[in-house]
Amino acid sequence: MAAVQTVLTKKSKKPVKRHIAFKEREYFSENLALLLKTAVPIGEALDALSTTTTSKQMKQALAIMQTDIGAGFSLADALERSGIVSRQTLALVRLGEHSGHLVENLQLAAQQEGKRHTFQSKVRSALLYPTFVFTLTLVIGIGVAWFLLPQLSNTFSQLHVTLPFISQVMINFGLFLKANGVIAVPAFLIVCFFVGYTLFVAPKTKVIGQRLLFKMPGIGRLMREVEIAQFGYLLGTLLEAGLPITQAITLLTGASGAAQYRQFYQYLATSLDDGYSIKDSMVRYKHSGKLLPPAVQQMVIAGERSGSLSEVLLTVGRTYEQKSNITTDNLEAITEPILLIFVAGGVMLVAIAVILPIYSLVGGLNQ
Repeated sequence: MAAVQTVLTKKSKKPVKRHIAFKEREYFSENLALLLKTAVPIGEALDALSTTTTSKQMKQALAIMQTDIGAGFSLADALERSGIVSRQTLALVRLGEHSGHLVENLQLAAQQEGKRHTFQSKVRSALLYPTFVFTLTLVIGIGVAWFLLPQLSNTFSQLHVTLPFISQVMINFGLFLKANGVIAVPAFLIVCFFVGYTLFVAPKTKVIGQRLLFKMPGIGRLMREVEIAQFGYLLGTLLEAGLPITQAITLLTGASGAAQYRQFYQYLATSLDDGYSIKDSMVRYKHSGKLLPPAVQQMVIAGERSGSLSEVLLTVGRTYEQKSNITTDNLEAITEPILLIFVAGGVMLVAIAVILPIYSLVGGLNQ
């Protein structure tokens, strides 16, 4: 999935939007680390990456970086101006330049990008299949009601068949679509698109859709497990690389896709910066138990006390990644029969609406 990157050009200083796919960014981090590890100068490494990439946006960003490196900018500053990496990767590169572990941090950044993409893909894949089935069922249902039911209505009216209630409802719906479908169906699709955009895409209102998803059985559990796995893995790797905990949690805020978790991370970073411990900060936050289970909180608190917080967080990340894998498999296994029941119910509804009048007709002929 393409990510919108905002960059600042040298000449205009105005924000410019670039669409750089995740694969391109991961390829850049991995191969730049490999080239630097073999002692290739940064300028030559960027030139080599520019000749191998097929993305026009990436070529433009790499050209900006080459110009900046030639002008004396550090790699971190050039990356920041090009806008092709996340804030987490940028922080790791800046820290690596200062500590002399640039190659190791670039490799770690590539791993982080891969994990983030994996975590986000879990939720998307869990939602994609049921969405596709619901959409396909809706399209077929509208097609049957629009083109088939009005024809049956003419037949039944000519034979003077008394229609059951369910048949009357379905056939009246079909007649409505026959008369007004050209306007009603596009209007319905526009409303669905608007509602979907408002709930899941619009920056100011998508928090509503996120809260709805978190309350859905199965989906909500998966989303929580993915967020906790991301919390453990990303924060653990940032701390292991040597970032201060407040800066690491602040960077984690930008990586989270859920508004309630972002608010929690912002509060946690502010509280730690004010001198509170992780334990006190979590106790003071009203809904911390809903976001991080008590068992996870106890592990994090124990890690803070023992000085092994990064190791504990990585353990949490691995544990909840395994849990999210199991939940994903279980969710797919549970969703399939539910969707089959939904589709079968729709087919049965249409079949009953058509068959009941036929039985009435056959009974009248027998009499």
